Amino acid sequence: MTRILGVDPGSAATGWALVRASGRSLELEASGVIRTGPGERAGRLARLEREFSDVVASLSPDQAAVESGFSGKHPRAGLMLAESRGVLLAVLGRYDIPTRSFSPAEVKTAVVGYGRAEKEQVVFMVTRLLNLVKPPARDAADAMAVALTGLRVPPPSPNDPRNAG
Repeated sequence: MTRILGVDPGSAATGWALVRASGRSLELEASGVIRTGPGERAGRLARLEREFSDVVASLSPDQAAVESGFSGKHPRAGLMLAESRGVLLAVLGRYDIPTRSFSPAEVKTAVVGYGRAEKEQVVFMVTRLLNLVKPPARDAADAMAVALTGLRVPPPSPNDPRNAG
């Protein structure tokens, strides 16, 4: 049995999901979204650190998968995402959780089969693969997809940069 924590970092909302795999069986154990709210950036990052630490401490995952950043055309948004992601990686490191990173295209390919899939397709597949009664919220669904990717993609060789998170 493997329990993996999938994380979809965001500057305002960070989704997380704990998925348990036992043989071919997949089960969503828990999921949620951390919203940092308004205010100064340093305070919002501190809140993210506190709340994510609580999640990791209470769930005790065996491993983690974190989506890597996508900045697109907005460098400031990319920087804010990188700051949030750094906080999340530091928390996982503090708890000695083995962590791998996956690009948005890798996540979409692993879950939908197409690296440019639409968000709705990801939500549909996550709902189906985890046998959920209703589709999850988008941030949580993305985190579930990241966790599923961590379970589906074989671990890289020891020298692969994805080992560093």
